[in-house]
Amino acid sequence: MTEFHHIPIMLGEVLELLAPERGGVFVDGTLGGGGHSEGILKRLTDGRLYGIDRDGEAIAAASERLKPFGDKFKAIRGNFFDMQSLLANEGVTGVEGILLDLGVSSYQLDTPERGFSYHEEAPLDMRMDDRASLSAYDVVNGYSHGELTRIIRDYGEERYAAKVASAIVREREREPINSTTKLADIIKYAIPAANRREGPHPARRTFQAIRIEVNGELAELDKAIREAHDLLNPGGVMAVITFHSLEDRIVKQAFKAFEHPCTCDPKAPICTCGKKPTAEILTKKPIVPGADELEYNPRSRSSKLRAIKKL
Repeated sequence: MTEFHHIPIMLGEVLELLAPERGGVFVDGTLGGGGHSEGILKRLTDGRLYGIDRDGEAIAAASERLKPFGDKFKAIRGNFFDMQSLLANEGVTGVEGILLDLGVSSYQLDTPERGFSYHEEAPLDMRMDDRASLSAYDVVNGYSHGELTRIIRDYGEERYAAKVASAIVREREREPINSTTKLADIIKYAIPAANRREGPHPARRTFQAIRIEVNGELAELDKAIREAHDLLNPGGVMAVITFHSLEDRIVKQAFKAFEHPCTCDPKAPICTCGKKPTAEILTKKPIVPGADELEYNPRSRSSKLRAIKKL
């Protein structure tokens, strides 16, 4: 079993934005190994942090890591998409700060049997929550050519989505595709040789797409961001770390709608829709990791940090 580790991305920047030393209730909606939560708790002198994660192994590992903080921390197993109801069960209806670190954790990538990595032989799984019914095996072997093309194109931004989908369908007609390395090889040889020579592994985009589909990562992300915004008390801050353009676009557009909700014609002399700003964007441009961080944590390279402050 791989040790559950978590190098928190842009920890200093996150802490500066959230300012947990203000006190109150904070939420780490994507607990993972607890790296960000530990940083928050060290600065949280008067308050409580709730850590949410759908991965039972993350909950167990982070709970052990954060045990020294006692009652200041409580782990909740669930999806941050359900943050309002999960916190309501704890009697919490308003918070001072929320962190969302989207994407897959280092532990999940580095544990071969979880099936997230195209580098290691493993069953096709990719479930962040092992209680979920849909797995990568089901997507790869059960989705139609059209459905596969759509998710690989839309979620993986793979230009050869149709070719990859065709190769998957052709191979599974011979026998089920049941391992990560077998799928990675199918994808690799579906992409023209000239496009395989440089850049990341040719299977990266398709694996990302299947993972997003299996875990419903984008399906209701906009709704989850809006509900998290509604939980913030006036002056509360929400910080979100994204790892690919699809996530980042959703977060960026949601934040923009909080700051500029007016739907009137820009040429209209006065606003008649009555919609008022509910939050201020704190990051006019997304914050990205510095050179030092990129050196010791290469997995941070595609990350972007955005934040809002509730009015």
